[in-house]
Amino acid sequence: MEFHRRRFLSLAAGAAVLPLASTIAWAQTYPSRPVRIIVPLAPGGATDIIARLLGQWLTERLGQPFVVENRSGGAANIGTETVVRAPPDGYTLLLVSPPNAINATLYEKLNFNFLNDIAPIAGITRPPLLMSVNPSVPARTVPEFIAYAKANPGKINMGSAGVGTGNQVTGELFKMLTGVQMTHVPYRGGGPALADLVAGQVQVMFGSMVSMIGHVRAGTLRPLAVTTATRSETLPDVPTVAEFVPGYEASDLYGLGAPKYTPAAIVGKLNTEIDAWLADPEVKARLADFGGKTVAGTPADFGRQMADEIEKWGKVIKFAGIKPE
Repeated sequence: MEFHRRRFLSLAAGAAVLPLASTIAWAQTYPSRPVRIIVPLAPGGATDIIARLLGQWLTERLGQPFVVENRSGGAANIGTETVVRAPPDGYTLLLVSPPNAINATLYEKLNFNFLNDIAPIAGITRPPLLMSVNPSVPARTVPEFIAYAKANPGKINMGSAGVGTGNQVTGELFKMLTGVQMTHVPYRGGGPALADLVAGQVQVMFGSMVSMIGHVRAGTLRPLAVTTATRSETLPDVPTVAEFVPGYEASDLYGLGAPKYTPAAIVGKLNTEIDAWLADPEVKARLADFGGKTVAGTPADFGRQMADEIEKWGKVIKFAGIKPE
């Protein structure tokens, strides 16, 4: 794993197969035709929305269509492999999303290695998840929840969008750091899991703020904490898990990647445009709807973030013994 981590960071630092002069000349004329942004998940979710917002900006700024193409299936692995196998010319890009960090450990026999085969371009945003309970659970704080769960073994069911999803691993990290026992109940998607949380069929879920906030405001769910290291501006009165569980941090990391050996000058050009996009007040406001902050920075910054995410979730997956369905 350490070899692949170093490889990923070297790609982020600008590895390229063409001479520097040729690379720069190519970047000056890039893009000269439409560019595909592959979303490895179905339309309508956060990954898809972020990709379309970014695609619109890049289209307007660079004068060529940046077309979002959904390639769902295989828990995001099919779409990711599409980019891995594409020519490294900047015309096929990947909207990197949470499954990429999880799948690197969850699946033992992938046809690619994410750290080795995808060059990081830029981070975009890191929205928190929201630890929420059904109002029938008497706990109103994280410490009260921990005490209640330990006093009532077998009574806490934790819903998720499926085995190996961000919902599950975020909850498993909570279990790992607190010693709390919760029974994982996987669903076929976040919507059914959330519906059963509201109905009281499961008692707790670590879900996206976007999907949960309406229920929180309606009083049909009780928020206990956000999962990021700092509080969310969207729900500033809701504490972080880390305020009660030292060392806890979890977020959904989104960014843009490309096939390895994509010329460094093209990576740099896209990185500059994405950082400009993230600085736009309207974009910041739109991404704030997801509850998180933007993470503008260099390709190397995003590379380090992804490597850290893969390492962290790898430990959780091994601790919990999670196996793909």
